[in-house]
Amino acid sequence: MRLRVLEAVTDSALRELDLDKLFEVLLWRVRDLFAVDTATVLLIDPAGEQLVAKAASGLEEEVFQGVRVPVGAGFAGQVARRREPVQIEHVDRSTVVNPLLWERGLRVLLGVPMLAQGDLTGVLHVGSTSTRRFTDEEVELLQLVADRLAMAAHVHRSRSERAAAVMLQDSLLPGLLPAAEGWELAARYVPGTDVGVGGDWYDVFHLPGGRIGLVIGDVVGKGLPAAIVMGRLRSALRAYALEFDDPAEVLGKLDRKASHFETHTMATVAYAVIDTTTHRMDLALAGHLPPVFLLPGREPVFADAPVGPPLGYDLAVTGRRSAHLDMPPGSLAVLYTDGLVERHEADLDSRLEELRAAVSPATPETACVRIMACMVGDQPATDDIALVAIRHAPEHDGSTTG
Repeated sequence: MRLRVLEAVTDSALRELDLDKLFEVLLWRVRDLFAVDTATVLLIDPAGEQLVAKAASGLEEEVFQGVRVPVGAGFAGQVARRREPVQIEHVDRSTVVNPLLWERGLRVLLGVPMLAQGDLTGVLHVGSTSTRRFTDEEVELLQLVADRLAMAAHVHRSRSERAAAVMLQDSLLPGLLPAAEGWELAARYVPGTDVGVGGDWYDVFHLPGGRIGLVIGDVVGKGLPAAIVMGRLRSALRAYALEFDDPAEVLGKLDRKASHFETHTMATVAYAVIDTTTHRMDLALAGHLPPVFLLPGREPVFADAPVGPPLGYDLAVTGRRSAHLDMPPGSLAVLYTDGLVERHEADLDSRLEELRAAVSPATPETACVRIMACMVGDQPATDDIALVAIRHAPEHDGSTTG
C-alpha cells in the first residue's frame, strides 16, 4: 500500500492539473487506496477562523452546501486546532458539527492537517460506514497525501492572492491625475521585489471649492490582505474628505474607522489639501514621513508639520493636528512612502538627506524622474514605493522646469 500511495502523490501527470482537478483525482484515489466511503478537503479561510469544504468524493453535498467548520469546533476543527491526526469511532452530533457526516451513516473518521511551510492550509478527512480502526501506517500515508494537497493549495493561493492584489492595486491607483489650472502633478508606484504588492497607495482627487486632495499611505503588511485594507482606507478617506475640510479631522475619522473595523491593522498616511485659490496646503501626518517642500529661491526642506501616531489601535487619543504651508508660484511638494528611503544596509537619516538633495526646481514629472534615478537607480526596490509630486506652476515661462 505504501508504494501505491507514493506513486499516487508523486504522479508527474498531476503537475498539469489545476487545483480543482488535482483535488478530484487525488480524493478519488484516496477512496480506492484506503478503502473508504468518503474523502473531503476543507481549506482554511483567509482569516484563519473557519474551514470551508472545497472538494469531496462520496460526500459532495459538503461542497455544494458550502459547509463551514469553525477552527477548534467538532471533528475537523479539532484537527485544525491541534495540527495532528485525529481518529474517532463514534460519529454523531457530540463529535462532529456537520450533520451530513452522521446522516451519511459514517461510523469512523480519520482526519489529518494539511500543512505547507509551517502554515495550516486545511484538513483532509476520510470516513467509513463500516466499523474499523485505521492503522498507524494508514495515518502516516494519509498524512503524505495531505502534505501533497497542502503544497498545491499553498502555491495556488499564493499565486491567486498575488494576482488579485495586483489587480486590486491597479484598479485603485489613479490613472490620469486630475488637472487644475496652474497646478502640475506626477506620480510613481513600484511594487517591492521582496514583498510583492503591498499596502502602499497614493491618491489625488478634486474637492469642492477649487481644492485638491493628495494622499499617500502605507498599510503595514503585504500581499492581498494589505491591499484589501488599503482599498478600504482609500475609499473611507475619500468619503471623509467630502465631509470635512481639515485634513487632521479627516485622519481622525479614518483612525476611528480603522481602529474599530480593521482590527490588528496599522497604517501611516499623509493627507494634504491644496486650496488653489489661496495657494495654501493644509497637511496632516499620521505616522508618515514628512513631504519634501521646495519654495522658489530656497533650499528644499522637510515640511514642518506635527507627526501624529499611525492609524489603528486608537493611538491618537489626544487628537490630530494640521500644518498650514503656503505654496506660491514655483513651489514644489513631494510626498512619498518609506520604501523610497529605507534600505537595510543604509542609515535612514542619510537616505532622507539624499532625497532632500535630489529635489530641485523642476516640473513634477522631471522631479519624479530625478528622485527615482537618485534613490532607486539600477537596483530593484525591496519594498513598495509610492511617490507624488505637485507644483504650483511659475507665473513666467518655465525655463526652470527641466
